[in-house]
Amino acid sequence: MINHSFIQPDFSLRHHNTFGIDAKAHAYLRVESIEDVQFVRSNSALTQLPHLVLGGGSNILLTRDFDGLILHMCNRGIQIIGEDSHATYVRAAAGENWHDFVQWTLDQGLAGLENLSLIPGSVGAAPIQNIGAYGTELQDYFHNLSAFDFDTGETGVLHRAECAFGYRDSIFKHRLRSRMIILDVTFALPKQWQPNLRYAELAQALSAMSNAPTARQISDMVIAIRRRKLPDPAVIGNAGSFFKNPVVPPAQRTTLLAAHPQLVSYVQGDGNYKLAAGWLIDQCGWKGKTLGCAGVYEMQALVLVNRGGASGKEIAQLAAAIQADVRERFGIMLEPEPMYV
Repeated sequence: MINHSFIQPDFSLRHHNTFGIDAKAHAYLRVESIEDVQFVRSNSALTQLPHLVLGGGSNILLTRDFDGLILHMCNRGIQIIGEDSHATYVRAAAGENWHDFVQWTLDQGLAGLENLSLIPGSVGAAPIQNIGAYGTELQDYFHNLSAFDFDTGETGVLHRAECAFGYRDSIFKHRLRSRMIILDVTFALPKQWQPNLRYAELAQALSAMSNAPTARQISDMVIAIRRRKLPDPAVIGNAGSFFKNPVVPPAQRTTLLAAHPQLVSYVQGDGNYKLAAGWLIDQCGWKGKTLGCAGVYEMQALVLVNRGGASGKEIAQLAAAIQADVRERFGIMLEPEPMYV
């Protein structure tokens, strides 16, 4: 028997995933402290259940009911924990809302995370995905994190190199996926800050300013751009960009460019090229299309939406159809960003 008084059985996850998928979990626990996680590990009935750690639910696609225990990270707390000549160190609990945290840092006069404004989700989920936008990635300002190890029952600290960050990737999506629960994340925010305007659309939007933009002005512009281009999950269910932008070697990009002169691509530091997945999808005619109750957003082909009552399977089927068309036309297999459950 599961006898923890705070565990809720047969729990609807509709309001805990940004797609608004009406799936249920066998059991649900709101995690507000490490003691809650320690209890789960010490309870034999709970340890026999598969568990899924949930933050803001902005990077998952629920394709069915979950026959296990949802650990919903709801711990709170933000604090400046120290500084040196290079950076100010800020720690945030995993359950903090990511955008609210970014705004808090700006309110303290701390810059660095402004390009990551308005990304949905929680602080604890951000390292898993190595979230990124407008020329900045989480790893650029990551210092370390604390995580609970289900195998050992101990809490440890992982530094940047140990997290194996990559493009929308980290060790937490692979080897440590079901083993580690992130409790808090610490960021090193630079004292010698320079605005990051590498993203062309952002630079153009701020080009009329006579002086270099402040971090707050960059954040405000990022928010305005995102609101113009992306649907609000509170209004239209979605998980933001559904597919990763594929990265290809120069030879493949050259071949594609010869066949498709309008191909949108960006050279990377290693000489490879990142292709705009939204452009590839748009060229296949998917923008604005609907399959069942799932659809492709009219303003941005990279975003799949729940038009009302869609199941996770419908959205997965739409994604698969898009992948097939892009692969047939361009020879590229798009990789989803959200985790399928």
